[in-house]
Amino acid sequence: MANVPGRDQRGPMERLVRIAAMLQAHPQGGVSAARLDRVAGFPESPGHDQLKREIRHLERQGWRIENIAPAGSPAVYRMTTVDNRLRVRLTLGQQAALRRAVLLADRGDLAQRLGLGDDAGATATTVPAAVQVPAPDALRLVVDAVRDQRVLRFGYKGSPRVVHPASVRTQNGVWYLRGVEDGDLADAVVKTFVVSRMLDVTLDDARSAQPPPQVRHPELHPLSWQIDPPVEVTLRTPAGFEPDVRRLLGEPVAVTADGADVLLRYRVTHRAALHARLVELDDRVRIDAPPEAQADLIAFLAAARGGEAGQ
Repeated sequence: MANVPGRDQRGPMERLVRIAAMLQAHPQGGVSAARLDRVAGFPESPGHDQLKREIRHLERQGWRIENIAPAGSPAVYRMTTVDNRLRVRLTLGQQAALRRAVLLADRGDLAQRLGLGDDAGATATTVPAAVQVPAPDALRLVVDAVRDQRVLRFGYKGSPRVVHPASVRTQNGVWYLRGVEDGDLADAVVKTFVVSRMLDVTLDDARSAQPPPQVRHPELHPLSWQIDPPVEVTLRTPAGFEPDVRRLLGEPVAVTADGADVLLRYRVTHRAALHARLVELDDRVRIDAPPEAQADLIAFLAAARGGEAGQ
């Protein structure tokens, strides 16, 4: 094979390995810049520019390397051994989400072992988000309140608040608390508070807060989308085709046997999605009730045939 023009990468890669191996062999005291220059084969220079470039390469690969020498003294580099696989494979957004999970779990030690902190002194209270914004002073108390189900008391927009916390999250570097004020428990009104605007935050005892209201989040299945007014639709299918219906339409509200057939009742809030799935099922299923749903499907099929004829 003909030689491919280009720079031979073997030498630079071996140099990086030598530097990393020397740093890993001295995890406590570190290695002086002059010694690393000799290991790398660089000529000694006051600025150690070539060495700094190689150290930046290693840092981009997920290694944490710091200069531990006092200000004004010759550089001494120390590499902290971490599991850098996550840092290399995750995007910045994914790393930020993992940091938030570590914060809520109160596991700053885990952030350090995974190499997800910005520096060796990072703790759960200073785990940075994707946008580098300092964490609010009250964040630690808010996290404790969510984790331990404690009532939060604080000043907000000039009024004292008593809040039963539900969750804490960050968006674009801003931390938010979601919770229910004490006076809104009966109606389960969930409000959002900016953590940095909370004043004089205090906590009640653990388990003093009411559990957050259960919120039904929209599901991925199109039949669950709230598009149309809800209607109860009963489908009839031979027992052997019941798994096909469940696979395409999801779990029914009720199921009854009728001889060799099975009647499956669905609460439909997205008629177009139902029609599309029924067309895919073809003669394996039919609408048994109500008549309005039968007429709706017939109109849908007629419109589809008219559209095809006009093409």
